[in-house]
Amino acid sequence: MKEPGPAHPITITPHPTPVRVRLGGRVIAETGRALELREGGYGPVLYIPREDLVAGALAPNPQRSFCPYKGEASYFEPVGGGTARASVAWSYENPFPAVARIRRHVAFYPDRVDAIEA
Repeated sequence: MKEPGPAHPITITPHPTPVRVRLGGRVIAETGRALELREGGYGPVLYIPREDLVAGALAPNPQRSFCPYKGEASYFEPVGGGTARASVAWSYENPFPAVARIRRHVAFYPDRVDAIEA
């Protein structure tokens, strides 16, 4: 586990405007409680509370990855369409203490959904 610091800063702040995620022509997430995570030289990532996802829109898949600053990520794919599709979102179920605020939140890949409106 690595701690954020001057060489690799991570900040988490409330996103100031509502966020809506569209996929397959429908809204699959909508919230006024998104968190914006900024990490090192990466672009900002919006994390949406799980309870603000449309029920049944996403299903977990077996993909996992590890970030030394945040912990193990699990991934989600869209439900429906009849075929397996790429992961469109990820979540940290048990994030490291420095980023604990993103627990029970989901982030979306902008290039794998129709739109992230923020």
